[in-house]
Amino acid sequence: MHPAFLPLPRRLLYALKPASWPKLLVPMAVGQVLGVMSSGTWSWGGAAVGVGFTAAMLCYLVLLNDWFDARVDAIKRQMFPDAGSPKTIPDAILHPQTVLLAGIGFGLVGASIALCGEIVTGRDGLALAGLMCLAMLPLYSAPPLRLNDRGTGELVEAAGVGVLLPWFNAYAQGGELVTRELLLVTPGLTALALASAIASGLADEDSDRAGGKATITTQLGNAAARDAIEYAVMAGAMLWAVAARVGQHHLSPFAFSAALAVLLWQWRGVAAIGPRAVTSAFTEISRYKERLHRALWGSALTLALALLLSRVLGVGP
Repeated sequence: MHPAFLPLPRRLLYALKPASWPKLLVPMAVGQVLGVMSSGTWSWGGAAVGVGFTAAMLCYLVLLNDWFDARVDAIKRQMFPDAGSPKTIPDAILHPQTVLLAGIGFGLVGASIALCGEIVTGRDGLALAGLMCLAMLPLYSAPPLRLNDRGTGELVEAAGVGVLLPWFNAYAQGGELVTRELLLVTPGLTALALASAIASGLADEDSDRAGGKATITTQLGNAAARDAIEYAVMAGAMLWAVAARVGQHHLSPFAFSAALAVLLWQWRGVAAIGPRAVTSAFTEISRYKERLHRALWGSALTLALALLLSRVLGVGP
């Protein structure tokens, strides 16, 4: 059944794109674990604030980004009517006003959670940190900047996913604004987030170009964009390897080793399908992105779980 004919709750769930949730949920988990590592204790209040804020932010980002991208999405549907999954607004799954109001509503919920979290947990400035995270979307999609249309959207996304969201969660959980743990982990995580951000534009190369949208893919082309993804992943792996050496007295190097092992193991599937993920090969691009995200977020989640396990078992520094 076409998603437009589903009941409203299922249409809303479809519009929220559950397959994309690990992009925020994994950095949230990394941030929560880093907060535990810095403070040495577990805060249920900090965990509740982090999870609630991240869930609201996820809905806010997905819906409002669809609303801002409706014009370009419509161009893609006209150019490739049988390619990819139905789009929220062009395929009438939700009314544009519903998408806009729901997105704004979730943004307000996220801001409220951050404010209440500051009051309840005593983390001064947590509400401001939450607003900084939420402000990434206007920079990314909204006029007058619309950085996602000007060739720098991938950098904004990488900063939000790789730095701001883990930092918010680490602060909510541990209560320290800047920690060694954050400085060691987030550079590599940011590089992986950049790879994911670049991959998001692969399937939209022709329609983005037709709509006047500048992304790394439209500017460099499909092959160069895939090269950039590989370089970003390599940079992330190298940064985590350096962090394991430099931070061996603060974080277990075995946790980084486990994360890198997962990344390299999963990369086999990415490398195998990469040469077939060419322009407008939508099925192959979808498989490429699926395997890439499995490698990126699987390794990051492994790092978080291994660090937490090392803390629980008292293994390592």
